[in-house]
Amino acid sequence: MRSLVQPKRLNSPTWKNSKRPPSHTASSWWQTYKIISQPMGFLDACAHRYGDIFTLRVLGVKSPPVIFCSHPKYIQAICTTFADKMAFGKVTHPFQPLVGSQSLVMQDGNEHTETRKLLMPPLHGESLQVWGEAIVEITRQITQSWSPGKVLSVRPEMSQIALEVILQVIFGVKTGFRHEKLNSLVEPFLDRVNSSLYSIQFFFPILQRDLGSWSPWGNFLQQQREIDDLIYAEIRQRRRQGSADCQDVLSLLLSVTDEDGYSKSDRWLRDQLLTLLFLGHDTTASALAWALYCIHQDKRVWEQLQQEIDGLGKNPHPTDICQLSYLDAVVKETLRLYPIALISQPRWVKETVQLDKYEIPPETVLVPCIYLAHRRQQTYSHPEKFLPERFLENKISAYEYFPFGRGSHGCIGAALSTMEMKLVLATILANHRLKLASDRSIQPVRRGITFVPSPHFRLQVVG
Repeated sequence: MRSLVQPKRLNSPTWKNSKRPPSHTASSWWQTYKIISQPMGFLDACAHRYGDIFTLRVLGVKSPPVIFCSHPKYIQAICTTFADKMAFGKVTHPFQPLVGSQSLVMQDGNEHTETRKLLMPPLHGESLQVWGEAIVEITRQITQSWSPGKVLSVRPEMSQIALEVILQVIFGVKTGFRHEKLNSLVEPFLDRVNSSLYSIQFFFPILQRDLGSWSPWGNFLQQQREIDDLIYAEIRQRRRQGSADCQDVLSLLLSVTDEDGYSKSDRWLRDQLLTLLFLGHDTTASALAWALYCIHQDKRVWEQLQQEIDGLGKNPHPTDICQLSYLDAVVKETLRLYPIALISQPRWVKETVQLDKYEIPPETVLVPCIYLAHRRQQTYSHPEKFLPERFLENKISAYEYFPFGRGSHGCIGAALSTMEMKLVLATILANHRLKLASDRSIQPVRRGITFVPSPHFRLQVVG
């Protein structure tokens, strides 16, 4: 959904006599249709025609201009130099029904900074490292049924692993009724939310009408209530029991207090947990599916990675796995070629900013385009090819490569997702030999805010 955010009641910007970035000349409806139906091809065509900065009208007839940027100097200026002249809240409202009004992604300014400070510690550093062995064990348990000859539907398999990691690392739920119930509810819920027709509701409030469980919005609300009931029950139980010795994110958040010494409300906790669940589960599963595809469609990559992993011996420590240089390069190259989202979070311009020779007035939307930045010929030779070596041989800046976004609103779960990818991939490759089940072409297919391999992507277990 992030690729088509729609600001609320923005006025048209005043360009005056400033030089505008090149603008697409087609109607706004045609541009909107193209970026929904063929986003990668459309963005490629725009970049080929206009270069590293161009203007689209993709938010309706009365929408503000949306300026897509891919040059590193533009990305750096947006994320650093002019960060205080931009806002996020007006372009995130489609997420509110899904994650709640108190979610990190709905906040801006000081409120966002404070929430991010509270969420950051359990998702980084030593707090995160304690979960390495759990991620490895989860992967082993879920893949132990992969016997020789079995054909795997890869993305669903990766989704199962990613969901279990979220339930244990974020929620601290490992067994029992709520664990089983969440396991059975989350995937079907996300399947619906991420379907093209269903997700349209989040962008048009007029469609958000509860006409009973048979109606699309009523069905969404009913499924959401079932998940909410489980989350609130878990929060209440943990408050009663206490969790001082637990390292999961919920336990750590239960211990934090505001400046007046009060604990965070159940609703605040629920909104942050849903944010981490919905925006962290599907995205990591999709990235893992792409990584397995890229590894197994290039024998040279597979052999070099397999040799590096085998060199650790049996039952290596997660820290040693995460330090493997070629594995790190494979993960980075996967996220370069197939980033989790096509764009970083859009910015609404509050005050005029100068990007090179272009003056960007207030009420404009600026979009750092991850997809185009990751495929610039000037940065990456043969950008369409999967070449992990580029991350071993070259120094690539934070504004040329930013798969999790960049700036104060970059993905807070980036460290967890990266660590999880390394541990899951290494565990799978250490215990199984796989091959592509067919020679059919694999193409990116939209799934909500992510793009996943074609549904027919399969791997076969050969040992």
